[in-house]
Amino acid sequence: MLRLASILFSLISTTLMGTAVIVALTMGWDTLTPILIAAALGFVVALPISWIVAKQIYQNA
Repeated sequence: MLRLASILFSLISTTLMGTAVIVALTMGWDTLTPILIAAALGFVVALPISWIVAKQIYQNA
């Protein structure tokens, strides 16, 4: 399950990081610090989400 979770993490984290950066830029926070915070937030949030998705895939398989 760890292998599936890591593959899912690579997809989910880039999606969430990109979305968070776009939200930060849309809100007018166009300096380096808010962009890095948004990207880090997307990275951290993707960890439990990818684990939950992998768990659901294994339970339904």
